[in-house]
Amino acid sequence: MNKFRWIPLAAAVVLLAMTGGYFAGRRGRTTAGPDTAATAPAAKRKVLYWTDPMIPNFRSARPGKSPMGMQMLPVYADDSDTDAASDVRITADMVNNLGVRTAEVEQGSLSPRLESVGYVGYDEDTITSLNTRADGWVEKLGVKSAGDSVRAGQMLYELFSPKLATAEREYLVALASGSPSLIAASRERMQALGFSGAQVAQLARTRKIGDRVARYAATAGVVMSLGVSEGAYVVPATQIMKLADLRTVWVLAEVDESAAALLHTGQKADAVFDAFPGRHWQGVVDYVYPDISSATRTVKARLRFANPGLRLQPNMYAHVGIEAAPRRDVVQIPELALIRTGNSQRVIVALGDGRFDVCPVQAGFSSGDKVEILKGLRAGQRVVTSAQFMLDSEANVDAAALRLGSGRPGCAEAPDTAHRGLPGKAGPAGRERPKMSMPSTHGKERQA
Repeated sequence: MNKFRWIPLAAAVVLLAMTGGYFAGRRGRTTAGPDTAATAPAAKRKVLYWTDPMIPNFRSARPGKSPMGMQMLPVYADDSDTDAASDVRITADMVNNLGVRTAEVEQGSLSPRLESVGYVGYDEDTITSLNTRADGWVEKLGVKSAGDSVRAGQMLYELFSPKLATAEREYLVALASGSPSLIAASRERMQALGFSGAQVAQLARTRKIGDRVARYAATAGVVMSLGVSEGAYVVPATQIMKLADLRTVWVLAEVDESAAALLHTGQKADAVFDAFPGRHWQGVVDYVYPDISSATRTVKARLRFANPGLRLQPNMYAHVGIEAAPRRDVVQIPELALIRTGNSQRVIVALGDGRFDVCPVQAGFSSGDKVEILKGLRAGQRVVTSAQFMLDSEANVDAAALRLGSGRPGCAEAPDTAHRGLPGKAGPAGRERPKMSMPSTHGKERQA
């Protein structure tokens, strides 16, 4: 009997609740209206990207359906959920604990400096090869071994040759005849056989034939090679010795293929040699070789240096710096801020309040501790220079996110070379992209 007494009371409570909900709903719709609340604010809000709630890391620059066939939802720039608008968000205490440091993205002049190594070589423009022009015997050598220094005018060797003695006699006969044409012909023959002008004049003055004819050094230098010894029989094809002037030397250096476009003749160069630590030699790029080594992928450059005191010796090891022409209005960041992987380049951009974005960039040349950014950043932003690898690992962004690039609040325009990760391959973040099934026009699934 008591059970039946409570039935009307329960029905009255339910009816009252339904009535209150109905009027509350009408009051809510009258105040805001469905169109005003849902569509008006959205029309004024900036869409960052579209995403599929079922695929957390999937982002698209355009609306539509996701690879799973679901309608994608927009993410706005003014969303209150700041974690969704940035790749990483950490507390201020964590920022301090990690030692996160940032640097401002600058724009200005940057002078590329090409660093390389090389070795000293002879200046081949000064090399002289000495050969006899007649058969004979080397009766005396003025130098004893390769590496000896010679001075200008020093006697190098004396040659006994019947052919040379015959030429001297013919010249004396021509002088005695008084015939200008005969004298001129005899003089020319002597000079063709290697007599110097001073030797011809001395013979005309003394009228005495020598059994040995000496050869003298025209300039100072060193003996690169010595091919004979005293008493050796020689012919015109025999190389007696090779001389080189060490007052100037070459430094042969190799520059990486990626910097070949910055290398030109006439550029200033600076060199430090292991044999003389702390001392700098100033030189110039004398020649850039026209081919690239297939083994090392480098281009060879020839640098010319003055060598006062002849202190630089062939085959000395050199550390070379080449100054390229400065470039204007270059966006640049510290080299430490750039994260390089096998197939991507990226930086961590600090947004403030412990928020960070992983942004793909396209890096150019480096100069000292600075690196040029061709695409992906703008001046005034701040990039992380320490603990960036930990933040990059925490972000866990995939290839699609890096391809989007500019859709992130902290990223500028994404570079054209933003890496197009293939299905199942490692993307720019160094992680493997999952395979996604996309509906085809034939009603079957295909692998994307």
